[in-house]
Amino acid sequence: QVHLVESGGGLVQPGGSLRLSCAASGSIFRLYTMGWYRQAPGKERELVADINRSGTTNYADSVKGRFTISRDNAKNKVYLQMESLKPEGTAVYYCNMDISSPYTRTTYWGQGTQVTVSS
Repeated sequence: QVHLVESGGGLVQPGGSLRLSCAASGSIFRLYTMGWYRQAPGKERELVADINRSGTTNYADSVKGRFTISRDNAKNKVYLQMESLKPEGTAVYYCNMDISSPYTRTTYWGQGTQVTVSS
């Protein structure tokens, strides 16, 4: 069994910054693609950014140039540095990891962390 735990959410003013972290624990053999998604009230969950095992990143157009995703394979962690936050960035942010154990490969989700951008 694998568990993902996010941290770092909170209330921030427009133009401010936050850093989200997500740690995986449990029966982990190898980490593949890691990502961050978000879901605003009344909207579908959308991809914010992801990063593959080689370090290649992919960003939603709405966050390019402001958000940076990174990973630490030794610590089983993924991070999302968010700069110049906008009110439309208010959402629950979820981390997502593609993980293999000795017998299976599965995509896991964290429980979500609330980010509120408001003055």
